[in-house]
Amino acid sequence: MLTIRNLHVSVDDTPILKGINLQINKGEIHAIMGPNGSGKSTLSNVIAGKEDYQITEGSIEFEGTNILELAPEERAHLGIFLSFQYPVEIPGVSVTNFIKTAINENRKARGLEPMPAKEMLKLMRERMELLSMDKSFLSRSLNEGFSGGEKKRNEIFQMAMLQPKLAILDETDSGLDIDALRIVANGVNKLRTSENAFLVITHYQRLLDYIVPDYVHVLYKGRIVKTGTKELALELEEKGYDWIKEEAAV
Repeated sequence: MLTIRNLHVSVDDTPILKGINLQINKGEIHAIMGPNGSGKSTLSNVIAGKEDYQITEGSIEFEGTNILELAPEERAHLGIFLSFQYPVEIPGVSVTNFIKTAINENRKARGLEPMPAKEMLKLMRERMELLSMDKSFLSRSLNEGFSGGEKKRNEIFQMAMLQPKLAILDETDSGLDIDALRIVANGVNKLRTSENAFLVITHYQRLLDYIVPDYVHVLYKGRIVKTGTKELALELEEKGYDWIKEEAAV
C-alpha cells in the first residue's frame, strides 16, 4: 500500500530525515517509536503532504502512485488520513458540518453523489457508539473547549467516519488517561480490516498493549535503525533508548 524509498527531508536546510525506507501492506499495523527529535512527526506530516518540508531525495508511493507532488486534500481523497498530535480548534464549525463536508469532498473526488443525510446520521450514530461518545459532540464547534481526551477521541471519530485506507496516528496517546486510551484503541481495533493499514507513532509502549503492531520501527536521528515485533517495544520500555543509540553509533 505504502512504499517509502530513501526519503531525505529537510526543514530550513536542516536535514531531518536521512534515508527512510518503509513498506506497509494492507492489513498491517506498523508502530514507529524513537526519542524526541528523531523525526517521527516529520515523517507523518510529509506522508500527509504538509508544507514547509523540503524533500531532497527519495519517493513515497501510495498504491503505486507517487504522491509527493499531490496536495494534502488529493492525498486524503486517495485514502490517507492523519490524526494530529495537537488537534486545532475551529470555532463556528460544528463537528457535524466538518465531517459532512470532508466525507462529501472525498465522495466528489471519486465521482460519487453526496451521502444522503439519513445515511450520514445513521453512520455517525454507529461510530459514536463505537467510541463511547456523547451525541452532544456533533453540535459542538470542532475541538473548541474539548479536553485533551475529547480531542483525541474526536480525531478517531473522524477516522471512523472517513474510513481511510491508511490511517496515521501521530502520538494519539499523548495526554490520554487509561480509560480514554482504551476507548481510542478499541475504536482502532474495531476499524481494522484486511483492506486498510495503520501507522502508529508513539513514545510509549502502553498504547501497544491495546493496539498490537505487526512491526515496530525505531527512528533515531532521521533513520530507521531497528525493526522488530511488539517485543522490541517492550524492550524499549524496559531499557530506554541508550542501547539503541549505542548500536546506531557502531
